[in-house]
Amino acid sequence: MNNRNFTYSSAFRKSLSLQKILSLLLLCTALFISGCSVTKKLPAGESLYVGASIKIQADSAVNKKEIATVKTQLEAFVKPKPNSAILGFPYKVWFYYLFGEPKSESGFKSFFRKRFGEPPVLASRSVIGANAKQIGLLLNNQGYFRSTASGVLTEKNRKTTADYTINLHERYIVDTIKFSTKDTSVFGKAFVASQTRSLIKKGTPYQFDMISAERERIDNLLKRRGFYYFRPDFIIIKADSSLATHKVNLTFEVKPSTSQVAKKLYFIRDVHVLADYGESAVNDSIKDLESNYKGIKIFDRTGSFRPKIFADAIGFRRGGKYGSAIQDVSLSRLINLNGNFKFVKNTFELVPRSDSALLDVFYFLTPLKAKSVVADLNATTKSNNYTGSNISISWLNKNTFKGAELLKITANAGLEFQVGGASSTVGALNTTRFSIESNLSLPRFTIPFVTINPTRNQALPKTNINIGYEQLKRGGLYDLTSLRTSLTYAWKQNASIEHSVTPLLVNLVKASNFSEDFALEYFRNPILYEEILDNKIIMSTAYTFSYMPQNRANSRHNFSFTGGVEVAGNLASLLAKLGSNDDASVSTLFGVTYPQYARFDADFRYGYRLTQNLRLANRFLVGYGLPYGNSFFLPTVKQYVAGGNNSIRAFPARTIGPGSYLRTGSLLEQTIGGQSGDIKLEFNTELRAKFNQYIHGAIFVDAGNVWMQKDADIYGADAVFTKDFYKQVAIGTGIGLRFDFSYLILRFDLATPVRKPYLQENERWVLKDFNLGNPEWRKENLVLNIAIGYPF
Repeated sequence: MNNRNFTYSSAFRKSLSLQKILSLLLLCTALFISGCSVTKKLPAGESLYVGASIKIQADSAVNKKEIATVKTQLEAFVKPKPNSAILGFPYKVWFYYLFGEPKSESGFKSFFRKRFGEPPVLASRSVIGANAKQIGLLLNNQGYFRSTASGVLTEKNRKTTADYTINLHERYIVDTIKFSTKDTSVFGKAFVASQTRSLIKKGTPYQFDMISAERERIDNLLKRRGFYYFRPDFIIIKADSSLATHKVNLTFEVKPSTSQVAKKLYFIRDVHVLADYGESAVNDSIKDLESNYKGIKIFDRTGSFRPKIFADAIGFRRGGKYGSAIQDVSLSRLINLNGNFKFVKNTFELVPRSDSALLDVFYFLTPLKAKSVVADLNATTKSNNYTGSNISISWLNKNTFKGAELLKITANAGLEFQVGGASSTVGALNTTRFSIESNLSLPRFTIPFVTINPTRNQALPKTNINIGYEQLKRGGLYDLTSLRTSLTYAWKQNASIEHSVTPLLVNLVKASNFSEDFALEYFRNPILYEEILDNKIIMSTAYTFSYMPQNRANSRHNFSFTGGVEVAGNLASLLAKLGSNDDASVSTLFGVTYPQYARFDADFRYGYRLTQNLRLANRFLVGYGLPYGNSFFLPTVKQYVAGGNNSIRAFPARTIGPGSYLRTGSLLEQTIGGQSGDIKLEFNTELRAKFNQYIHGAIFVDAGNVWMQKDADIYGADAVFTKDFYKQVAIGTGIGLRFDFSYLILRFDLATPVRKPYLQENERWVLKDFNLGNPEWRKENLVLNIAIGYPF
């Protein structure tokens, strides 16, 4: 789905009248005062449950920090949760009773009650007793053996609280862990060896959840080693505790009743693939029609797929040992095979023999239609006074050469026109853009002698071949034509790490049809215009590394990192040296200049879950471009920009920097489309709150800027990155409202600058000038960002 992003800096020109504010305050007051009427609408003899209190009576050995942690945990654990409230007022219950009882399920009253209301949570003594029992069980499962809980209800004015008293005893600590079995077979040795990476360590608190996780770990490890029929519930745990030392010894054993079937190593006999599986059952007639390719028996009635794709995706072979890792990887590859299959089902059958240790593997695949057409129409409004529309049509074939090759051809046409702030020199600058692009994604490497590990890579590697053409007409100034092609290899090393290598990217840019006004501007700044609009060929090589570790269950933390490097001009320079070059100052290839640069990028993201409905999200971006040889600075298409709805939201897109440069609105700026630089630093942090299933909120702070690497007399010396860069950082803050419709997130972020780097150094902090009641201040400083999806 294409983003549809809109940014307005003047959306709040009209001030709120005092009458509107007063009316709003009166309404809120009326709602708050009317809270007392909520309890009157409750059923006779019932009272409204408004929450719970926890009182802990602990042994002297339990410290205050541990008591506070247990209390916080129990407050979140206690059921039920009271009704949603604001300042103690159960507003959703008020909405629930607002229009009385609905007469039908389809009327307005029923709709309003279901949409905005919430039935009252009533106090119950039976729930209190059940909670007390569950609290005691929870504490014992966490090592607080013999701890108990009791609860009473306290009612006042038909509002009831549940008051719980906890008798908390000292926690037990794990002293020893032992894996024991009398079995000396391969299974017994594997079971004992699984202790090596135990999740449970000596000196850690006893936790039943950790013991359950340990059983799952042992089961997963044994299945990876070939014990297909083993199950976690075959493992028993004996806990020997000492009251005097508050220590516990754990012994893991295999149930004596465990059958020999679960203790066998299993090997693969046959691998079957039903490539067009529907209602047909697996029977002998189907097996008779199977073709054999590299040990895989394939039934493809329509001949839609070449057998090689299944041999690449499936890691099992006849005679090989079963392993759950191979099972998971093979299934993952088939599911992610460029969207060719709607359903993928995998089963194993024991070969019917009394002493059998052989399995038959079956893959049932339900194909999707290979060809489709997608059309997309969107409108844009940009901060540089441009508005317009864009239409794109894409044709897709997900099985182009019968090997799950995805071919996508996209035609795109758009028009942007200036609705204000036109240049006095040339008037409004209207832009038309047309492009056509073809991308072919192959689910394999097209590199000789390079193979993949069938037991590790979660998805098949991909080879992406891209060819594109674009024509841009910058009305009144110039035309730009671009022809590009690239070759990229992408693969997953494991579930957390991805790599992408682009050995060759070629982009040929040609400028033409220069206007007289543009020619005059050229003589004022020839260096910049030659760098931006001179015919050039960009030849680069790039590498990207992505790391997103899999988080443990219930972890509060999540982290990801994406880094990349791109180097351009070296191959072009080598080819140029093989030919003649009459220009000693600027090197050319086939008579066309080529830029030379190195670009390094890093994107760090960290999230921390404070509570179930409150999360802190952070992002830190670093971009460093190093032009050399032919280039004074990076090509404009490779430069960094700041501002906009996914960057520093208090400033419109491309209006920050470089350094302390002040935007003037000149023809030069309109030509290059905004401000950019060779270096970028940016930090974003958001406190995200979930109000309900559909409505989320946020408070955010953004900071950063872009800078030039060298002073080329373009933006001035203050645009160059120096040791005093921190004095030129732009800062913005604001609030956000997001609507989560599951299939998309509609985002509204209202932001204002806190620090403006383009002002005089002693005037850059502008929060002191905050004046929401001033229309001119609002027009200048409030920016409303409307976008699809989160900013990061």
